[in-house]
Amino acid sequence: MLPDGQGANPGNEAVGWSMIETIHKGVEWLLALTRTLSAIFLAASVVINFINIIGRYVFSVSIPWAEEIMLFLMVGCVFTGCCAVAWQNRHIRMDVMISALPPKLHAFFNLLSDLVLIAAAITVAIFSYPVITQLAAFDERSEAANFPLVIPQSMVPIGYSLMALLVVIRLLTPRRAADGSSGDTHS
Repeated sequence: MLPDGQGANPGNEAVGWSMIETIHKGVEWLLALTRTLSAIFLAASVVINFINIIGRYVFSVSIPWAEEIMLFLMVGCVFTGCCAVAWQNRHIRMDVMISALPPKLHAFFNLLSDLVLIAAAITVAIFSYPVITQLAAFDERSEAANFPLVIPQSMVPIGYSLMALLVVIRLLTPRRAADGSSGDTHS
């Protein structure tokens, strides 16, 4: 039976699960994209750092813009990688006390935590919009690399917006367990 009570008609149940599975396939595609981008950003940062180390210690010449670009790549890595963490509900929590609570209270506080995450993510995304538009309007650039600051700064609202969206989807769409019953088995 679907969570919204539409399970009275088996046809409705099949359509409902089909829609949920379609949403989850879209989420899987989005997660594959964000994980790939995160890996590319991290790998690029490591390569730049390696080249800079070789240049500095072997040739006594360093890349002046390397630190800035590596920082921007790490921002991209974090804010694209956070999507998978939010979907899998594996973000850092201070839940030692909550883990000791009875299951119903534990579930309540987990839900409350997710709702606070959604509210905070939406708030950050909304308040970052004026900063992003001003950076774009004034064509602000980094000092050493002359890189447009709007690009790395845009990763913040993009990452937070995707995080909020994925947590909402996780909360609203249960996962069908391997045996065909409903269950929350997001992965």
